Amino acid sequence: MTLNQFLKDAQNRAFITARLATGNEADALDIVQDSMMKLAKSYSDKKSEDWPALFQRILQNSIKDWYRKQKVRRILWWWQQDDVSEESLTVETDLLISERPEQCHQNQQTLNSINKALRQLPFRQQQAFILRAWWEYSTEETAEIMDCSTSSVKTHYSRANNALQTYLRGIIR
Repeated sequence: MTLNQFLKDAQNRAFITARLATGNEADALDIVQDSMMKLAKSYSDKKSEDWPALFQRILQNSIKDWYRKQKVRRILWWWQQDDVSEESLTVETDLLISERPEQCHQNQQTLNSINKALRQLPFRQQQAFILRAWWEYSTEETAEIMDCSTSSVKTHYSRANNALQTYLRGIIR
């Protein structure tokens, strides 16, 4: 696999990951583009099987950097970020393709609820959940990407699962 093919395959999920973390499409695009450039510039000579973990590490560090910058802006300039509309964080998936409009609408509402629940998680829980459930990384791979222990990943992932289940149960009832 070439680096271009790897990046092409990873770009959509990377964008959704960054958009969920930032709540902003423009910032998410910048983060993904910067992450891809860093991978290409610094690690193009690595083996292709090393690229997924390297890219995730770069992407997650870029998201952390974004959070730090936002914190500094809020402290120094009393800058407040606008609320994100539900439509801007919608994950486009096969669930939205339906022959029945009412099913499509229900699927859209479900995805909006999941997005809202994910955005409410603390960053480390969100990070662990996205890497494990969305990117399907193992606990060990996730720990390496997040630069923490496997037990920490398990804790964050478990708390994220519990919080998401509680939130979604509350909406369904």
